Amino acid sequence: MKFKLTALEKKWVMYDVGNSAFTLMVSTIFPIYFNYLAGNAGISDVDYLAYWGYATSICTLLVAILGPTLGAVADTKNYKKVIFSVAMGIGVLGCVVLGFLSSWLWFLVIFVIAKTGYSASLVFYDAMLTDVTEPDRMDSVSSHGYAWGYIGSCIPFVISLAIVLGAGSVIGMQTSMILAFLITALWWLCSSIPLLRSYRQKYFSEPGEHVIRSSFVRLGRTLREITQQKHIFLFLLAFFFYIDGVYTVIDMATAYGQALGLDSTGLLLALLLTQIVAFPCVLIFSRIVKKVRPEKIITICIAAYFCIAVYAYWLDTQLDFWILAVAVGMFQGTIQALSRSYFAKIIPAEKSGEYFGLYDICGKGASVLGTALVSFLSQITGQINIGVSALSVMFLIGLILFRAAAEMNKKV
Repeated sequence: MKFKLTALEKKWVMYDVGNSAFTLMVSTIFPIYFNYLAGNAGISDVDYLAYWGYATSICTLLVAILGPTLGAVADTKNYKKVIFSVAMGIGVLGCVVLGFLSSWLWFLVIFVIAKTGYSASLVFYDAMLTDVTEPDRMDSVSSHGYAWGYIGSCIPFVISLAIVLGAGSVIGMQTSMILAFLITALWWLCSSIPLLRSYRQKYFSEPGEHVIRSSFVRLGRTLREITQQKHIFLFLLAFFFYIDGVYTVIDMATAYGQALGLDSTGLLLALLLTQIVAFPCVLIFSRIVKKVRPEKIITICIAAYFCIAVYAYWLDTQLDFWILAVAVGMFQGTIQALSRSYFAKIIPAEKSGEYFGLYDICGKGASVLGTALVSFLSQITGQINIGVSALSVMFLIGLILFRAAAEMNKKV
C-alpha cells in the first residue's frame, strides 16, 4: 500500500525542503563565491580550502556547544518552537546579509553565524519528529523529509545558478549574489511557515520555577543516564565517526573540486545531479526498510561511503567528480534519514530535545574533526587528495562501532 503523509507530517517535511536550499548553496555557490573573493585578495588555492574548512569547523563546534544546552531548554513545555524559530531566523537573516559582502574575511564571519543558526534549527527540527509522527512511521517520514528536501532545494538553486552564471552579461557578480542569497533565504523562510503555524509540542517537561537551571539539571541527569544506556551511547559513538565523513563531503565537495582546478559550472551541475539522484534513492530505500531492518541499510550506506572516500584519492578530472557526485547521491540522504529515525526510536520521547542536542554533537559537531583533518593534511602534504581520502578511516571505525551498537540494541 502506498505510504501517505498526514497534514502535520507534510508540514514537517516542508521545512526540510526549505533548509535544504541553504545546504545546497553552502556546498556549491558559497565556496565558489568565497573562492572569487579570496582570489581577489591573493589567497592561494590550498589556503582557500583550509580557511573554508576551518570556518566550517567553527560552525559545527559552536553548535556542538549550544545544542545540548538549548535542547534541554527546548524540552520544556512550549519552548521548542520558540527556540527553533530564533535559530531559523538567524540563519535566514545571515543568508541575506552574505550577498552584500565583498570582504572574504567578513564573508566567513557572517557565514559562521548563518550556518550556526541553520545547524541549531536542525537540532529542534529533528527533535520534533517524535511529536509529528508515530514510531512505526518514523523511518518513512524521515526519509520523505530528506527526499523532498533534495528535490525541492533544486528549484531555488537552479534559479540562483542561472542568475550567477549570467552575471557579467546583464548584471554584475555582486548583484547576482545578492539575488541568489535573497531567493534562498525567502524559500527557506516561506517553507518554514506551515510548520510554525501548526506544530504543537506533544512531549515535554513541565517548566519549573527556574527554567534555565532546571534544564541544566535535566541535562546533567541525561548525560549520566546515557552512559548507562550502552546501546544509545555506542550508537552515538559510531554516528560520530561515520556521519563525520558524510558532512565533510557535503561541506567541502565544491571547495575540493575548486582547489583541484575543475570547472566551476561543471562542479555545480554535478552537485545538482547529486540532489536529483538522491530523491528517488531515498524513497526507494524508505520502501526497502519496511522489509529489511534499518541497521542493514545503514551498514550498506557506511560501507558505500568508505569506498567513495577511497575513490576520492584518485579524483583529478571532471568525469571523476561526476561519478563521485552520483555515488554520493545514492546514499547521502538514506544514511542521514535512517540514522535520524533510528535514534528517535531508541530515545525517550519527552527528552528528544536533550538527546538530539547530543546527537548533533556527534553529527555536525563531529565534522569539526573531518573538515579540520582535510584542511590540515592538505596543507601539510600539499596534496588535497590525501586529505579527503583520509576520511575512509572515519567510515571504517564508524562501521565497526555501528555493527556493535546494532547487536547490542537487539538485546534491549
